[in-house]
Amino acid sequence: MDTGRRDRPAHTLTIAEATERLGADPRLGLTEREAAERNVHFGLNVLPSGRGTSALGRLLRQLRDPLIYVLLGSCAVTLTLGQLVDSGVILGVVVLNAVIGYLQESRAERALDALARMVPAEAMVLRDGVSRRIPAERLTPGDVVLFRAGDKVAADCLLISAQDLQIDESALTGEAAPVSKEPSVLAADTMLAERRNTAHAGTVVTRGEGTAIVGAIGSATELGLINQLMGATGVPPTPLTRKIAGFSRRLSLVIVALAVVMFVIGLLRDHPAGEMFTASVAMAVGAIPEGLPAAVTITLAIGVVRMARRNAIIRRLPSVETLGSTTVICTDKTGTLTANRMTVTTVLGEETLLAGILCNDAEPGDGDPTETALLTSAAEAGLDIAAIRAANPRTAALPFESGRNLMATVHRAQDGSLTGYVKGAPEKVLALCHSLDKLGTAETLAREGLRVLAFARFTPGAGEPFPGDEPPDGLTLLGFQAMHDPPRPEALDAVAACREAGIEVKMITGDHPETARAIAKAFTLTEGEPTVMSGAEIAAASDDVLAAASVFARVSPEQKLRLVTLLRDRGHVVAMTGDGVNDAPALRKADIGVAMGLGGTEVAKEAADMILADDDFATIEAAVEEGRAVFDNIRKFMAWTLPTNIAEGLVILAAIVTGATLPMLPVQVLWINMTTAVFLGLPLAFEPKEPGIMNRRPRDPRQRMLTADLLRRITLVSIILVAGSFAVFTWQQRAGATAAEARSVTITVFVFAQIAYLVSCRSLDRLRPRGWNPWLLGGVGIMLVLQLSFLYMPVMNSLFHSAPLPLAAWPWVLGLALVAYLVAEADKFLWQKGLVSVAGG
Repeated sequence: MDTGRRDRPAHTLTIAEATERLGADPRLGLTEREAAERNVHFGLNVLPSGRGTSALGRLLRQLRDPLIYVLLGSCAVTLTLGQLVDSGVILGVVVLNAVIGYLQESRAERALDALARMVPAEAMVLRDGVSRRIPAERLTPGDVVLFRAGDKVAADCLLISAQDLQIDESALTGEAAPVSKEPSVLAADTMLAERRNTAHAGTVVTRGEGTAIVGAIGSATELGLINQLMGATGVPPTPLTRKIAGFSRRLSLVIVALAVVMFVIGLLRDHPAGEMFTASVAMAVGAIPEGLPAAVTITLAIGVVRMARRNAIIRRLPSVETLGSTTVICTDKTGTLTANRMTVTTVLGEETLLAGILCNDAEPGDGDPTETALLTSAAEAGLDIAAIRAANPRTAALPFESGRNLMATVHRAQDGSLTGYVKGAPEKVLALCHSLDKLGTAETLAREGLRVLAFARFTPGAGEPFPGDEPPDGLTLLGFQAMHDPPRPEALDAVAACREAGIEVKMITGDHPETARAIAKAFTLTEGEPTVMSGAEIAAASDDVLAAASVFARVSPEQKLRLVTLLRDRGHVVAMTGDGVNDAPALRKADIGVAMGLGGTEVAKEAADMILADDDFATIEAAVEEGRAVFDNIRKFMAWTLPTNIAEGLVILAAIVTGATLPMLPVQVLWINMTTAVFLGLPLAFEPKEPGIMNRRPRDPRQRMLTADLLRRITLVSIILVAGSFAVFTWQQRAGATAAEARSVTITVFVFAQIAYLVSCRSLDRLRPRGWNPWLLGGVGIMLVLQLSFLYMPVMNSLFHSAPLPLAAWPWVLGLALVAYLVAEADKFLWQKGLVSVAGG
C-alpha cells in the first residue's frame, strides 16, 4: 500500500503516524469538501480497463503471416482462372484462421476488464462525522471506511479498529484460509500475506467488522499493481504457432523463388510468357500445402473436444498443442494437488472431540474449513453433533481474535452445571494450562505440515466467565487435533506420470512453508528432503538458484511472474496453474495458463488459456497426453502432404527445364491438393494416441516441426513421386496418348500413392499402427469414388481436362503406390534395426 511517501510502508506506521501522513481524522473522517479536492488531486478509485486497437485492426493483424499471404495469392490466381470453388475453399481457410486469432487476442482486454470489476460499486465511509454509502470510485486517501462481514474492500487501508475481523485474501495472496486482522505495527519486510494490520482492495470480509484509513486507491493498490503487470505482460506465441510461422516463412520464400526461376527459364527457352505464367502458377499452387492451415485448425479443434471430455476447457486453440510441448508445470497447491478440504488426521485425547463440537461456530458442511473439519472428525467417531449441542447450550463465548489466537465458550449441562472449553494455537492454550512441556508434541505434528489445535477445559466461576475479554488461567489440557488438506489420490498418480514423462513439476503456494514442504514430500517433487523457498528468499535468490528450486511458499505476484519469465527465457515451455487475482500476470505470461473452474476468480479465468472444470491436477496430466497426441497428428499430416506438394512443384519444374509438356495443369493440381487434403489428410486428425505417449521425454522446444529424420522420409517419397509420375507421363506420350490422357495417369499416380502413403503415416515410427481409424477408411472410400469420377465422368473430363484411364496404365498406378508405401515402411524398419535415427521424434 502506497500512502504517498516511499520512506516507510504503510504497514510499519502507527495509527497516529498514518493519520498525520494522510491528513485523516479517525473520529470524523474527511469533510465532503476535502474529499472532493482529493478526488481531483489523486484521481478516482478505479483501475484502467483494457484499451486495445479497434476490432477491425485486430482482425487485419491476423493476416500478417507469410503462408496467409501465399494463400491469398493462390486465392486470387484461382479466382482469375475461374475456379470459384477452389478459391472459396482457400479463402474460407484464411477467414477461419483470422477469426480464431481475433477471438483469442480479445481475451487480453477482457482479463483487464474483469480485474477492474473486482473493485466494489459502493463503500461505507465516514464523512463529516456521519457514516454513509458512496460510490467506491469516490474513495480517496485519508477517507475512513467501515466494513463488516460480506463487504468487499474497495481500497488499500490501514486498520484503526477491528472486532473479530477476518478477511478472505486468497484471490490476492493465495492464502487458503481467511486471515484474522487487527491494528498493529509490523516490520518493513513483512510479506503481503502476513500483513495483519491492512485490508486490500478486492478482498472480502468474511467475519467481524473493522474501521480503517484509506491509504491507496486505484492503480496504487496491490490490485492496481497486478493490473499494471497484466497490462505489461503480452500473450506469448505458442510453440506451435512459432514453428508453423517459421515453416511458413521458409516455404513461402522457396515457392516464390522457384516460381520466378521457372518463369525466367521458360522465357530463356523461348516459351510464350502466358504459357510460362500458367506453369509458374501451377508450380506455386502445387507446392503450397493449402490444406495445412485447415488441418492444423481441425486437429486442434478435435483436441479441444477430447480435452473437454476430460474436464479441460480450452479457451485458446493453439494451447491444445502447447500442453503436449510442456517441460515444466508450475502448480498451485490448494484444490489442485490437494482436495481443498481440511481433514483431521490425528486426535490425541478423546475429549477433544466433544470440545471440538461445542467450542465451534460452524454447522456440519457449512462454515470455517477448520471448524467443519472438527465436526466431521467427531461425526466419524460416532458422536451425535445435534444431540450434544442441544444437551449443552452455549451461555457465553469469547470469539477468536488473532491477538489471542484462541476461542472459548461456556455451556450449561442438563444438571445446571457450567463447563468451559477452549481451542486455539498450542502455544497459547498450553501457556494457560501451565503445560508447556507438551509443546513438543504439537511442534512435531506441525513439522509434518499439519495444522494443530490444542483443546482445554475449565470450570467457570459465579461471575463473568471472561473478565476483560480474556480466557481464565489454570486450564485443564484435553489434548490435540491435527489436520491438513490431504493430497488428491488421482493427483499423486498424475504428478508421478508427469515426472515419468520428463516434465518437471514445481509447486507454488501462498501457504506456510512447512505446509508446502509436507505436500512436496507427499508428492515426491524433489529428491530427498524438499527445500522450500519463501518470499524473502525468492527476492534475494539468483536466477540459477531460483530456476533449480521446486517448492515455493508465500510467493508474490511479481515473484510468480519472475519465475515464469525466467523458465521461459531458459527455453522451457511453461504451464502455470492458478486461481487468484495474484496469479493472473503469471498465467498470462506462461506458455499456457491454467485456471481453476470451481474455485478460480473471473480474472484468473480470463487470463488463462485453459480452465480445469474439476480443479484437479490429474486433468492437467490428461490434457498433456491429449496435447502430445495433437502434435503427433499434425506432424503426421505434414509428413503425408509435403511429398505431394514438393513432387508436384518439381514435376512441373522438370518439364520446363527439359522442354516437355506440362504433366499437370493448375486446375488439376488444385484437384489433387484440395480433395486429398480433405478426404485423406484431415482424417489423420482423428488418429488415436500412440502407445506409450507419456513414456517419452518432452521434445526440445527448439526442435523444428520437420526434423532431419522426417525430412529424409519426405524426400524419399517425393523422389518416388517425381520420378514415377514423370516416367509414366513420358511413357504415355510416347505410346500415343493425348495430353489429357497422359495427365490423367499422372494425377492418378499422385492420388493412389497418397492413399498408400497415408496408411504408412498413421504412425511415424511403428510398422503396425494399433487399431483402425474409421474416418480414414471413409475418407479413402470417398476419394476413390471422386477419382474414378474425375477419370470416367464426361462432365468432370470437361471441367478438369481429364480423360478415362486406359487399362494398361493401372498396373503402373498401383505399382508406384505400393513402392511409395514400401519405401516409407522400410525407413521405419531400418530405424527399428538402429540403422537410421527415429522419425517420430
